[in-house]
Amino acid sequence: MRQSVLQSGRLQKDHEFYPVHLIGAIQPHGFLLVSKGAGFTIVQASQNTGAHLNVAPETLIGQSLSKLIASSSMTRLQQRLELCSDFPSYVPVTVGTQNFDGQVHQMDDQIILELEPVEAHPTVDPVSLQDDVQQAMARLRHKKDITVFLQAAVAEIQALTGYDRVMAYRFDDSQAGEVVAEVKPTEAISYLGLHYPATDVPELVRQLYQESLVRFIPDLVAPQAALVTAESISSESTLDLRHAMLRGVDPCCIEYHQNMNVTGLGVIALVSDHQLWGLIACHHPTAHNIPYAVRSACKILGQFIGAELTSKVNQQALDELNTLKAIQADFIDSISRAEGFKQALIHPEPRLLDVVRAQGTVVCLDNDLTLIGNTPTIEEVQPLIDWAMSDLDSDIFHTDCLSNHYPESLEFKTVASGALVLKISQLRRYLIVWFRPEVLQTVNWAGNPNASVRTTDDGEVLICPRTSFEAWQEIVQATALPWQAEEIANALALKNAIVGIVLNKADELAQINLDLERSNRELDSFAYAASHDLKEPLRGITNFSNLLMRRNSQGLDESGMKRLRTLVKLSHRMDALIDALLRFSRLGQTELHLDPTDLNAVLSRAIDVLKAGREGRANLPPIQVPHPLPWVNGDPVLLAEVFSNLLSNALKYTDKAQPRIEVGHCMTDDLTSDICVLYVKDDGIGVAPQHLQTIFRLFKRLHERDSYGGGTGAGLTITQKIIERHGGRIWVESTPGEGTIVYFVLNCYKN
Repeated sequence: MRQSVLQSGRLQKDHEFYPVHLIGAIQPHGFLLVSKGAGFTIVQASQNTGAHLNVAPETLIGQSLSKLIASSSMTRLQQRLELCSDFPSYVPVTVGTQNFDGQVHQMDDQIILELEPVEAHPTVDPVSLQDDVQQAMARLRHKKDITVFLQAAVAEIQALTGYDRVMAYRFDDSQAGEVVAEVKPTEAISYLGLHYPATDVPELVRQLYQESLVRFIPDLVAPQAALVTAESISSESTLDLRHAMLRGVDPCCIEYHQNMNVTGLGVIALVSDHQLWGLIACHHPTAHNIPYAVRSACKILGQFIGAELTSKVNQQALDELNTLKAIQADFIDSISRAEGFKQALIHPEPRLLDVVRAQGTVVCLDNDLTLIGNTPTIEEVQPLIDWAMSDLDSDIFHTDCLSNHYPESLEFKTVASGALVLKISQLRRYLIVWFRPEVLQTVNWAGNPNASVRTTDDGEVLICPRTSFEAWQEIVQATALPWQAEEIANALALKNAIVGIVLNKADELAQINLDLERSNRELDSFAYAASHDLKEPLRGITNFSNLLMRRNSQGLDESGMKRLRTLVKLSHRMDALIDALLRFSRLGQTELHLDPTDLNAVLSRAIDVLKAGREGRANLPPIQVPHPLPWVNGDPVLLAEVFSNLLSNALKYTDKAQPRIEVGHCMTDDLTSDICVLYVKDDGIGVAPQHLQTIFRLFKRLHERDSYGGGTGAGLTITQKIIERHGGRIWVESTPGEGTIVYFVLNCYKN
């Protein structure tokens, strides 16, 4: 037989912590048996089996577990292993005349059974305990504020377990901890608000807490029982006790808590959103054992507290996010409607600050600097911006300690210890820098955190338990309140809004060209789909509808025929809309054939097309041309479409039997002018002032779909696209009831 010996005084070295789950010993209030194989042969036993069973561990090793425990217990144990072997399961066990609370699980090929005498615990009424837990959950569920909730949670745990002191301990991003809630005896010193370094709860220990959720040590100073191992087991094989409730206690943990005058210890992990949020730490000055059923209740209550924490933290974050989103939406809306980008940013002043909850900001547009709120001086800001442009690669950078990255900022730390930098352009000096002032933070540590680290004479770094937990203050300087995720997201959203306003001025044009190339390819794909994939089913709908009307006209009533005619009509309209959309999408890709073009000839062709389209209807009224039209540089085919669309609208939107339509150009004495201003004038129904811009929107009609000759509402949109492709512009002047003039500008052709 071999016996593993618990080494005392083991220290943590070079920040690598001793693997406490391989400690090779257990707490003495219970005993442990390890079996292997189908026969459940015992291969390890804790040294204290004699104290609990009056049988030496050496006698047990080599026997079958089934010969030791009652057959009914063995059956239950096997059932538990079949249901869930990897995670500990409760199983009551009878050995002879003794009853034990048992926990069984499998680790690799080893079955680990832990047993605690039932008579060692006070009797617990399970129904009463269940009701206590349910009542505690109900009370906690109504606590909305996180601080109030945690304070109530530790009070519920204390009432359930009887520990002297119960604390909620929260981890921060650096894994340091802070006591955020506490119940304690009146005369005891308070740990509330005290901070603890990350080394107090090593990473491996945090991992074990998250896996097992609860850890109870009734008596930290009780002598621990080593494990006795069969000779057949490799000497290099150490039993993994990570899931064992009786796992022994590392000497560092014992010394640490003894320095806090703690003998009975309980820990409940708080897991929120799949991460170890914190711990509920339970302390007692003397040995304190609690029944297995109460431990299970603590585990359930701890899981509930973790889930409620997730909900409450998420709700708090959502409330803050909604507030910032409302500010952001209002600010971005004001930017989009403003005439001047810079003025929209800085007036009214607080808006730009509220977007990220800053106290000061600088807006830099090339060499134009604008300071808002509490900021460094212009002379201090200039080199800061130079540094941001040269040293920061990403679009956004944030820090709550600017001096760590830009040491010169110590000169103005009182107004700018924190900074959030948003680059609007990577090439031009377009950026916004928000500032937060220094917040002198007094961190109250539970003892000097540096006292945990000691250096030996030969240079080894040892991390040892602190001997004092009296409040020890540290003043943190040159640090601001940290930037929250929702504030950083708001800054990025602001950039997206700004880029849309200054695209024509910034050198993002290169990227825009790439985007345009991709868009053109997508338009090509769309054009193909519109002309083939979309139109084919429409033709099928029309054809089948017509076929139904022809073959089933006798079998359908008037209502059915009317619906079929409506279906055909709608299919024709959809076909026309697809044609218009296809035409509009191709305009941006069609190559312009700019030639010297006689607009008189173009107008004549457009009129001939209109006449041909009016066959069977009233004759086309005469089109007045007061003066011959000029020659321009243009694409004759596309310009003919411009005249066709404008004349068609003039003929369509009229309430007169003989409308008067005039096409001309604005005469000028400036023979050197390179532009020609042309117009199409009618005496129709006119356009209301509020619609003068919306009429150029695709598929926008101001009247009922079938009134004034119907149509898709794409003609003016296509016309505007053609004029803009020629480098010109188009606008409308109109008086409702009197008529409309459509003006457009083209480049003149000169010999």
